[in-house]
Amino acid sequence: MEDRKLLNIELGRISADEYRSRPESGIVVVLDNIRSAHNVGSAFRTSDAFGVDKIYLGGICPVPPSPELHKVALGAEEVVPFEHVADVVDLVHRLKADGYTVIAVEQTVNSVKLDEFHPEGAKYALIFGNEVSGVQQEVVNAAHFALEIPQKGTKHSLNVSVSIGVVLWGLVQAVNC
Repeated sequence: MEDRKLLNIELGRISADEYRSRPESGIVVVLDNIRSAHNVGSAFRTSDAFGVDKIYLGGICPVPPSPELHKVALGAEEVVPFEHVADVVDLVHRLKADGYTVIAVEQTVNSVKLDEFHPEGAKYALIFGNEVSGVQQEVVNAAHFALEIPQKGTKHSLNVSVSIGVVLWGLVQAVNC
């Protein structure tokens, strides 16, 4: 079977202005002390793909403008709104007050498996943690619950940028069912 790849112009993507004026998805991403500009750039690009409303860059996260971040984001950092916050725990309380279900993406004693998660709300804040230490324990404690990506291999984690894509895909699929 012969198949032709689509040209970028044929993909029907929306413009940056259309992205900013579209109806809100109800999904925000919180990065808790992600140290790599490449991982933050990937978070922007993936968030753009899934229509995330905003990214919160917590603590030591690199913040645009950044050449390293831009290299991976490919301009998504100019489209997806973002805000730097010093304290992620304070942000969690603010998001809860704004009606978000706050979810730490982390392996915990009581974490819910992504494939068993059934969304029951309209607004979700997904927290992804540091490449080495994950989501801070105080942030896990402040969240409504923890969500875990089921894994079958020998390693205990995925790269944070991969986790963001997997969880956003899973949440979007679950919400649209």
